[in-house]
Amino acid sequence: HPILHSFPTRRSSDLPDNQRLIIPNGSIWGGTIRNVTAQATRRVDMVVGVSYSDDLDRAQELLMEIAKAHPLVLADPEPVVMVNNLGDSAVEFIVRPWSKTGDYWAVYWDLTKTIKQRLDQEGISFPFPQSDVHIVHMPDGK
Repeated sequence: HPILHSFPTRRSSDLPDNQRLIIPNGSIWGGTIRNVTAQATRRVDMVVGVSYSDDLDRAQELLMEIAKAHPLVLADPEPVVMVNNLGDSAVEFIVRPWSKTGDYWAVYWDLTKTIKQRLDQEGISFPFPQSDVHIVHMPDGK
């Protein structure tokens, strides 16, 4: 965990990635502080987009199966997998498993890889943003 060092006009903290964060006191007293390591557990928030032509029930079932199968995902509370947004290029699911705070990134990275591999195996596609370009020919050749 980062250690906060106090000085008369500022605070500094060494972050887990070896960066030093220096915060003026005015920012601390007048702003919001988000502590992502204060609790023993943490929700992992992920968004997974699938094609509009894919079977949404099957995609949801697979995403839940993948989340529940990960050894570091907690059984309670149970993961949530729901259609959350109809995007421009994809139907977006939220995937929200819970883990111990110290396991957060391992769960996030493992699930990201496993979701991609498993949905590929099952023939569910990951669309990417694309645009259609329409070329109009003018009658005078311009």
